[in-house]
Amino acid sequence: MAVEILMPALSPTMEEGTLAKWLVKEGDAVKSGQILAEIETDKATMEFEAVDEGIVGKLLVAEGTAGVKVNTPIAVMVEEGESLSAAPAPAKASAPVAAPVAAGAAAGAAAAAVSAAVSAAPAPAAPVAAGGARVFASPLARRIAAEKGLDLTTVAGSGPHGRIVKADVEGAKPAAAPVAAAALAAAAPVAAKPAAAGMPAGMSAETVMKMYADRPFEEITLDGMRRTIAARLTEAKQTIPHFYLRREVRLDALMTFRETLNRQLEARGVKLSVNDFIIKACAAALQAVPNANAVWAGDRILRLKPSDVAVAVAVEGGLFTPVLRDAEKKSLSTLSAEMKDLAARAKSKKLAPHEYQGGSFAISNLGMMGIENFDAVINPPHGSILAVGAGVKKPVVLADGTIGVATVMSMTLSVDHRVIDGALGAEFLKAVIEGLENPMALLA
Repeated sequence: MAVEILMPALSPTMEEGTLAKWLVKEGDAVKSGQILAEIETDKATMEFEAVDEGIVGKLLVAEGTAGVKVNTPIAVMVEEGESLSAAPAPAKASAPVAAPVAAGAAAGAAAAAVSAAVSAAPAPAAPVAAGGARVFASPLARRIAAEKGLDLTTVAGSGPHGRIVKADVEGAKPAAAPVAAAALAAAAPVAAKPAAAGMPAGMSAETVMKMYADRPFEEITLDGMRRTIAARLTEAKQTIPHFYLRREVRLDALMTFRETLNRQLEARGVKLSVNDFIIKACAAALQAVPNANAVWAGDRILRLKPSDVAVAVAVEGGLFTPVLRDAEKKSLSTLSAEMKDLAARAKSKKLAPHEYQGGSFAISNLGMMGIENFDAVINPPHGSILAVGAGVKKPVVLADGTIGVATVMSMTLSVDHRVIDGALGAEFLKAVIEGLENPMALLA
């Protein structure tokens, strides 16, 4: 019976690989544990072992073929005396190889398997041992076990990495029929559902729910906002080459200046926050370092002229990032009033799309919640985002060399390396800090 040999997942993160070299040729007899091929992953070149004995019927993927997806058939093994002509024709080296999902494999399980071989005919599902651990067995071993009514969770594997192979099940005695039937029923796989529109792929809901079947939980259906956040931020972390720049800023001069301004503005009902100064300082820095005022546009960079600053606002079930347009032209009091209005309407979900789309840069401030420092995820297509922590009293070295106490705030700039290089990001962050440590200059 012909058995397909599949491209194995040689590391937990491997999704595709390059078939660097075949160490066997068509017609060769191979034994379990024999090295079949060398496969290049994203991290190393590794050897791929045969799980069962047989004869190499067809090599479906040529040497040097790159981008071969995990679980793609790469060869066909046949038994002695079986016709080799019945095997499928090999794929061309230059053509991408289709990646059918192994029949009966549970969603996501392929990434955990070190090697895999699936028959052209549907094979029984991989059983699950007590405690939820998957039992790894070759497709031929699973078929034989199913025919004999054998519970694979009771069989010790002698193959690579403890895998159960043909020899292990041929001499094993089946357990009582009810037990075997129950084991097979419990092992029935759940078909992987396609990811919902706009949602990142991953473990299926059914797979995760089975993991927690013995624990009480509440299932929360995702609304449109949470779906969008999940999709966009997954995309951001997967596709944007983030790097991080960290600085501390002394806030004492700003706090004193803010107190003075608020006393003078009290009659007008204006009360400036530290966040208002941060917005203004960032808007000024984007003008002072114009090359950092940019976004990624797929195959090019767009450099903006105005300082359109987005500010993350937490709302029930998610967040919005309303945009303060032309922030460099607005006074602190105007920015404060506009930010309060946008935040209030964001929390009631009454913002118009043009009020939360766009901008080249964002601020995420968790300082008011006591968070001292953190790394924010860039909101595409922005080139960077500033994570702002809480201002805390710390011992510092003063200008005269003595030790004193100052209010210090941590800031982390997350940067898209496609848009902004390290030196440019450092220059921009320096300009932000200079504005905050010399707040009177923000009024100029």
